[in-house]
Amino acid sequence: MKKIEAIIKPFKLDAVKDKLNEIGVHGLTVTEVKGFGRQKGHTELYRGAEYVVDFLPKIKLEIVVPDEKVEEVVTNVTDSAHTGRIGDGKIFVTPVEEVVRIRTGERGDIAL
Repeated sequence: MKKIEAIIKPFKLDAVKDKLNEIGVHGLTVTEVKGFGRQKGHTELYRGAEYVVDFLPKIKLEIVVPDEKVEEVVTNVTDSAHTGRIGDGKIFVTPVEEVVRIRTGERGDIAL
């Protein structure tokens, strides 16, 4: 099993969620986060004063899938979150040792 964490632009959430639903991914966690990468924020003008917005709003998706589904999920998230502009986001894939469904005590792939 692998955990896929994707940091995407907020307005792309619905497109990504719909695409994941189409390919059979029914469980995911969504968190509103703030951060920056290479773009390092931007400056804005407010009431005549210029200020720097260091941390930009993003959405973090967390999805745990069986190993054989990882490439399909990564490809679909990449395709549906892509705008071609700086700040599109990142995807991180890490191994998951164990999953336990609290309600039933099931473990492993069946608990997904």
